[in-house]
Amino acid sequence: MDMPIVSQVAYIAQRQRRRRPSGSDAPLDLGPRLKALRKKQQLTLQRTAELTGVSPSALSKIERNELSPTLTTLQRIADGLGVELAGLLNEGDGLPNATGRRSIARAGRGENVNTATCNNVLLCPELKNKRFIPIRTVVKARNPEDYESWGVSDGEIFLTVLKGELVIHSRIYEPLVLYPGDSMYYDATTEHCWTSQGETDAELVWVLSN
Repeated sequence: MDMPIVSQVAYIAQRQRRRRPSGSDAPLDLGPRLKALRKKQQLTLQRTAELTGVSPSALSKIERNELSPTLTTLQRIADGLGVELAGLLNEGDGLPNATGRRSIARAGRGENVNTATCNNVLLCPELKNKRFIPIRTVVKARNPEDYESWGVSDGEIFLTVLKGELVIHSRIYEPLVLYPGDSMYYDATTEHCWTSQGETDAELVWVLSN
């Protein structure tokens, strides 16, 4: 489809609004999409596990929508299958790279990826091949045991807390509490997870490097 890049942005935004209203709490139906992508590449669960670093049993549960993966796990799956995270979530939508490209994320807009522990909004999801993934997240979890598996990624994470009290849990550090205005940068190759402390859910903006 040949159209000016501005028209492409408008076209994709229109499709996203039709598919799932921005700000909706509707769960992401990831399982069938992931299974179809794996089958299209003629990959077994075992081979997919080798490519992604996610166990065959976990992949199977994700495909059946019985396991809600963290975004870092989704990023590992996307990297292993050679697709963009936004493409995995949006059935391949995205704009090609272009000089001077940009994307605007208006308040209340973005691609919702809600899990059992966090409500996430991918910001500027229509751009392909980003060097980092910007995300706005509300942390619903109150205990590390709320996570079936802790997050791990080959990248690095930077975050800034906007509201509430965010607790960072790590396999190598003691739990750390961050307050509104606090920021943190860390290597995500060590297992980690986030929980909220207090009555208010912690809200943050964070970026995951590719």
